[in-house]
Amino acid sequence: MSGTPLMPKATAVWLIDNTALTFDQIADFCGLHALEVKGIADGDVAAGVRGINPITNDQVVREEIEKAEADEDYRMKLAKAKVVVPVAKKKKRYIPTSRRQERPNAIAWIVRNHPEVPDRVISKLLGTTKQTIQAIRDKSHWNSANLEPMDPVTLGFCTQFDLDMAVQKASDERARLVAVGALPEGATLQPAEETTADETDEDVVEDAAPDLDTVFANFGDAKE
Repeated sequence: MSGTPLMPKATAVWLIDNTALTFDQIADFCGLHALEVKGIADGDVAAGVRGINPITNDQVVREEIEKAEADEDYRMKLAKAKVVVPVAKKKKRYIPTSRRQERPNAIAWIVRNHPEVPDRVISKLLGTTKQTIQAIRDKSHWNSANLEPMDPVTLGFCTQFDLDMAVQKASDERARLVAVGALPEGATLQPAEETTADETDEDVVEDAAPDLDTVFANFGDAKE
């Protein structure tokens, strides 16, 4: 099968409640693992997610479902989209220089409130480096004692939609790994090599510690 429904978990919820399809058939159609579908059926995964009818959304025709219900070896095919929506290019958000110094506070907010979000996602979301994120996670950042977690949306580093999507994807990935028993106890979603990779970001001016020689030199000039 090529492609998956736009909202796979919500589609799986509907198929579980309204059809006689097997977990394997639903998993194949929705691009999920069979154990994850079983977890949805048991209420352990995607709890509270409202089902979405893939028929009314033109993602599958009723005949496909009926054919699959009659033959558990049959795998449903996603219906071809009637309208092709062009993908809009995402513009890079401009962050005023006065706000850039607040980036570590935005990182600290995500790390504190959503620790499951991988460093690579935070890096892309806030325009920072994985090294800085890791330093804030383990409190080795040069200004760690003075950081004040602040909502990155309020600061203008990202939109609420982008933040919600990042958190949802991270939560879904963790749930998937837990469902298949692939997440060791105490493990995080981001591999060590992702959080220690050598990266630079010219826009992240707050990541560098202040030049003490320059500070004291200016202080001496001021006294004279």
